[in-house]
Amino acid sequence: MPSAPPPASSDASLPCVIGVDVGTGSARAGVFDLSGRMLATAKREITVHRAAGSIAEQSSTEIWAAICASVREAVAAAGIAPAQVTGIGFDATCSLVVLASGGVPLPVGPSEDPDRDIILWMDHRAVAQAERINAGHHAVLDYVGGIISPEMETPKLLWLKENRPQVFDAAWQFFDLVDFLTWKATGDLSRSTCTVTCKWTYLAHERRWDEGYFRTIGLGALADEGFARIGERVVDPGTPLGAGLTAAAAADLGLAPGTVVAAGMIDAHAGGIGTVGAAGDPASTMAYVFGTSSCTMTTTADPAFVPGVWGPYFSAMMPGAWLNEGGQSAAGAAIERLLSLHPATAGAARAAAAEGRSLPDLLTALAAAPGTDPAEAVRRAGGLHVVPEFLGNRAPFADPHARAVIAGLGMEGDRESLVALYIAGICGIGYGLRQILNAQCKAGAVVSQVVISGGAGRSDLVRQLLADAAGIPILATRAEEPVLLGASMLGAVASGAFPNLQVAMAAMSEVAATYPPADGEVCQIHRRRFEIFERLQAMAREIRAIEG
Repeated sequence: MPSAPPPASSDASLPCVIGVDVGTGSARAGVFDLSGRMLATAKREITVHRAAGSIAEQSSTEIWAAICASVREAVAAAGIAPAQVTGIGFDATCSLVVLASGGVPLPVGPSEDPDRDIILWMDHRAVAQAERINAGHHAVLDYVGGIISPEMETPKLLWLKENRPQVFDAAWQFFDLVDFLTWKATGDLSRSTCTVTCKWTYLAHERRWDEGYFRTIGLGALADEGFARIGERVVDPGTPLGAGLTAAAAADLGLAPGTVVAAGMIDAHAGGIGTVGAAGDPASTMAYVFGTSSCTMTTTADPAFVPGVWGPYFSAMMPGAWLNEGGQSAAGAAIERLLSLHPATAGAARAAAAEGRSLPDLLTALAAAPGTDPAEAVRRAGGLHVVPEFLGNRAPFADPHARAVIAGLGMEGDRESLVALYIAGICGIGYGLRQILNAQCKAGAVVSQVVISGGAGRSDLVRQLLADAAGIPILATRAEEPVLLGASMLGAVASGAFPNLQVAMAAMSEVAATYPPADGEVCQIHRRRFEIFERLQAMAREIRAIEG
């Protein structure tokens, strides 16, 4: 449902921008003024189709419809006229959209359903292809942390070519999801530097594709075509595209034809620009997006090569700067999976629903009673330890085969033991963040603070536990929806409201709260728990090696 604070002004000439965010489970739109204040937001759920073999698919038709409904609702709730919208920016998950000539959807999996034309970012069907690519030790892999992930697009393209050659051959365009959205809005086939550099092996610092790489791995057909199906023109995020909204797209969205549309970003990166500008010094600040998955983004003036951490990417988030990207494939989703294993979860979930809130919100309230120090909550985890790698380790080990470890779990089935499991899981997420920070520090990408966004990291308790577990200050911004805000910043820059992204970031965001890491005994508890975390993680790798 829309959230509609009173508009900042009744002046019909007040310029506004729209940010559109497509996450794993929903599409959202937010209307913002140029100070970064959100006037309204609206959301529609989208479907994830799952099948055996780690398959996860979506529909571009459904996603576009969800976006259009969300934009219309948000504009109405904000009480503005369509003509007041001067720019629109999109962000989305790094998922692969496959279309035939004329934009007709193609079936990407064994369902043969053409509406299922998206291989979702979390789909791991291409693990074998990724491992085969990694065995070649190609030079381009130096710019993805040394090891390509099955979440990236060239392994998925190779899977399509080998397993669904008729679909690969029939495809007119292979899009990253956000590039599909900007094409749908404008008819412009330009790709964003963010998407193709981070997920497609485009070498943005040299402004080129590596033809030899594609030929060697078995995708020479794309090189033969001059890369026409994956991107001939690559532009920086925030670049105005085409002539703005086409008449058809404007009618779908309820906006004016010609409204400026910006080249977009991957969703986590939009969260990055929606937050790090608030901290004052982006170079010393890591952006941490804690949602279904988690993403870390660190900006450097010079390239930093961090084993197991994606990048360095040039101009992928902030034009002219280098970016390192880490995180985990499952974060909020890992906590949900962890809680599903506990016998008290069903009852607690019913109680939470009766109160109109989520299960994590209820557990947070139980773990952080009024008047207590959130940092003390770690004591309630006791001897319970969680390595929450249900979907592998994205960074810093780049190990899609890693799996979760839970140690110290007893027979207790009450709500208190559920709270303990929740706290242990959040700490495990924080220790994974600590590992990424340590790996980056060794490679020279040092940060002094982390600014958080994402739905799983909204509570004071979670932010404090993450600060304590990672041993670094966690900052939260004023923005209720920093990912949407980041997308809107792209629209603001494209419309000419700001000369560049850095100026927009400083003008539209600010820090609201800081969570310094605990010292004293709580600090020592986390030091010991982190040591246990790493030992459990190493033990799991040793067990896999023994099993062969």
